[in-house]
Amino acid sequence: MRSPRLAALELRRFGRGRMPRAALVALLLLPLLYGALYLWSFWDPYGRLDRIPVALVNDDKGASAEGERLAAGDEIAGRLLDSKVFDWHEVGPAEADKGVEDGTYYLSLTMPADFSKQIASSGGDSPETGALEVRTNDANNYIVGQISRTVFAEVRSAASTKASRGYLDRIFINFSGLHDATAKAAKGADDLESGLTKAKKGSKDLADGLTTAKSGSGTLSTGVTKLNKGAGDLETGSKQVAGGTQLLADKVDAVAADVRPFLKDNGKAIGDTARLVADSSKAVRDNLDLLVEAAPTASAAAHTASDDLTEVYRLRCEDQPIPDPGVCPQLKRAKTAAEDVAKVSDDVNALVTNRKGDLAKLRTQLTDLEKKADALAKRAPNLDTDLESAVKKINALNTGAHKVAKGAGELHTGLGTAKTGAGDLDAGVKKLKAGAKTLDSGLYRLGDGSATLAQGLNDGVGKIPDYDKKERDARTGVMADPVKLASSSLHAAPNYGTGFAPYFIPLSLWVGAMVAYMLIQPLNRRALAAGAPAWRIAFAGWLPVAATGLLQVAALMSVLHWQLGLQMTHAAGTMGFLALVTCCFAAIVQWLNARFGAAGRILVLAVLMLQLTSAGGTYPVQTSPGFFGAIHPYLPMTYVVDGLRRLITGGGLGPVWQGCAVLLAFTAGALALTALSARRKQVWTLDRLHPELSL
Repeated sequence: MRSPRLAALELRRFGRGRMPRAALVALLLLPLLYGALYLWSFWDPYGRLDRIPVALVNDDKGASAEGERLAAGDEIAGRLLDSKVFDWHEVGPAEADKGVEDGTYYLSLTMPADFSKQIASSGGDSPETGALEVRTNDANNYIVGQISRTVFAEVRSAASTKASRGYLDRIFINFSGLHDATAKAAKGADDLESGLTKAKKGSKDLADGLTTAKSGSGTLSTGVTKLNKGAGDLETGSKQVAGGTQLLADKVDAVAADVRPFLKDNGKAIGDTARLVADSSKAVRDNLDLLVEAAPTASAAAHTASDDLTEVYRLRCEDQPIPDPGVCPQLKRAKTAAEDVAKVSDDVNALVTNRKGDLAKLRTQLTDLEKKADALAKRAPNLDTDLESAVKKINALNTGAHKVAKGAGELHTGLGTAKTGAGDLDAGVKKLKAGAKTLDSGLYRLGDGSATLAQGLNDGVGKIPDYDKKERDARTGVMADPVKLASSSLHAAPNYGTGFAPYFIPLSLWVGAMVAYMLIQPLNRRALAAGAPAWRIAFAGWLPVAATGLLQVAALMSVLHWQLGLQMTHAAGTMGFLALVTCCFAAIVQWLNARFGAAGRILVLAVLMLQLTSAGGTYPVQTSPGFFGAIHPYLPMTYVVDGLRRLITGGGLGPVWQGCAVLLAFTAGALALTALSARRKQVWTLDRLHPELSL
């Protein structure tokens, strides 16, 4: 009898009564129930996190930062309540602790009372880290705790980014303030440089003016010295003249009657004496003119120098917001000295001006004396004839000579004082000249320094950033969160169930084959008894389970696709691959049952466990102990999981073709081993008649 007919006879047994038919239906639906229920139970658990009750405790008291109210706890709580992540319940600390303990809440998130204060401290002298407190209870559910750590890591990152943005924004605002302050300082330095340029010009003009003043004061001092010497000579001569005129008058008055003969005999000598008096009077009058001409010029020059230095001191030290301590004291001493020189020159000028009437009177008297002496000299030969007239004139000459002597004395005394003042004036102007040169040199150095300062400040203004609000927002966004995770997934699974389908589908098909051989004999007893060929017996025992497996695949994938929404990149390829998978699993389970009998059923379950733990269907096999990594390449479910992942979610089909080759090899090998077992089963032994284990 051929293998297909033997397989049909095996399946026909399930049509004899209700229970066999029910068993066949259950057999067909078992993988569906097993695989579909598993996938359905956690098809998209992350899409239903809003059903998980979680306690939210907001004890944050708020804080103030830069004059603004900061309530970070309220802001985070509001965002969490508006989100669809977890079923948030705002409660107090005690209720949250109790709820996490008794399972009312899976976890709790607490924002402490100083949460905003710690965040606001990032801009102060003692920054602190704000802490979000998460409490979980793995006794309620371990997976929820793992999920919460991922979710709250994102919450913490968002809160940290916000705090960093505020802190960095204040830094950029301070940059703008520093830029503005430096710009003002640069403008002040430019104004200082401009003022110093003017001051340098003024100091140069002052130095030049004091040089001229020094020349004038020297000339004045020399002239006054000459005048003083001339005045001394004038005083001595005028006293001598007055003594002579007095002696002359006395004699004339005493011996007027007896003089005429004397005058007649001594006319020439009298004429010579009168000529001497005339010449001396002219010399004194000329020196008076020199003093009158030099004194006003020296006074005007001294006042010009004093005014120039006073103006420089005002511009450099009084009108500046911050006087220069290195220059202003020298300027003040120079200004005071210039004022003293001006006062001395005023004294000399006042002497000339205030006694101008006396000098004019003296000049008139000297002129008169000169005329009279000249007239006397001319008339000396005729004195004897004009004695009476001469006596009168001599008396008048005597009176005038005494007045000239008195005025010459006063002039000599005044010129002595003027000489001392002129010397002091010349020495003061000399010091002023030296100070002006020092001032000019210092102002040049100060000007160079201010130019360097102004240039440095202007360069600094260009290097200090001045961001507007838009630029600050852009830069704080980058610096607060400088690294973005640009994640992309090749052939991403849309949900949790799709990701685990390659693991649970082969699991359900293995279970289906395992249960099938609990109802169907792995080796047909009639064929064994009839002595049919071993390969035909093996094939006849495999074919009905393989056919049942194909129906299981059709039922399972129909429900997964049409009811749960499983989308497959290669739908036809998936169906064909699963057909090969169920045929392979049927062959392996058949051999284990055929070779080991009742113990084979336990081995089938053991092989299933080994495949589930080493296939890498959940976590990568590299995360498992070394034993599972060692057996990973030698079990068929490893290749089934890899191939289904590519067929369902997409990607290169290399693992699919490799899986097909491995499954075909396992199928052929299992059928060959089953045929070998069938040959052995055709010989009856005591072990077969009385098995040690029966299930």
